[in-house]
Amino acid sequence: MKTTGIALIIIGLLFSIITGVKYFTKEKVVDIGSLKISASVPHRVNWSPYLGAGIMAAGGLVIVFGKKALKT
Repeated sequence: MKTTGIALIIIGLLFSIITGVKYFTKEKVVDIGSLKISASVPHRVNWSPYLGAGIMAAGGLVIVFGKKALKT
């Protein structure tokens, strides 16, 4: 349980620091016979830094209460 909690805290910290990911896709712009032109179109996936804080809090709860739940 301790390693799971630590992993959640690290993931939450990363989610708090990095609040979005940008990726590119290729899309056809022009397709006329043998003339084909494509362009790279950027897309962005964003999330709130509060999500990272929530994941870190869940990791802390797993560390604190994980062993107590297993003992009972």
